[in-house]
Amino acid sequence: MKIPLFPLQSIFFPGETVPLHIFEERYKQLITDCRKEAITFGIPVFINNKMEYGVEVQLVEVVSTYDSGEMDVVCVARQVFKLLAFEKRMPGKLYAGGIVKLLDYDYEASIDKKQTIIKGIHQLYTIMEVPYKELNVETFNSFTLAHKIGLSFDQEYQLLQIPKENDRLNFISLHLTATITVLSEVERTRKIIELNGHFKNFDPLDFQDWEM
Repeated sequence: MKIPLFPLQSIFFPGETVPLHIFEERYKQLITDCRKEAITFGIPVFINNKMEYGVEVQLVEVVSTYDSGEMDVVCVARQVFKLLAFEKRMPGKLYAGGIVKLLDYDYEASIDKKQTIIKGIHQLYTIMEVPYKELNVETFNSFTLAHKIGLSFDQEYQLLQIPKENDRLNFISLHLTATITVLSEVERTRKIIELNGHFKNFDPLDFQDWEM
């Protein structure tokens, strides 16, 4: 499958809303073509000086158009792809293109497993004192809060490449466990430091039954 490409040093997950500010001529042309021809385009992730995986996106709305021709647009990420071939310019176009293979991803996982992950996220947010909004376990999946659980860029890229929902949830579970363990220890250390220098109540020892 050959599609236009918009390489970025950003990661978007299937189902995610993708806001973009379009200012380069090549991408103005791309968005114009998307509007006229109802085509999709791909956002391959530029990481470690190469591009291997990305996500197909669909234009949803042109929110604003400026006198300069720049645009604010909203897209939605659809399906993960593997990039097979890249060309700097598609024939007759200013923008890049390439051949991609769309990957089949599943989103099946047990309610119990999803609830365990949600509980871990709640615990993480509580430790970090971050406002937490209740999640609907029925609609929750591994990508729902993937940008908001402290994954590094490399970890997000790893997550993007995992096709099975159970495997993605296991990946997140390991991250949450490690992160919560570290943060809990930091919090314990912080409390110890705060106690230092304060007056403390010590229970006096009773030596009545002590023998030497």
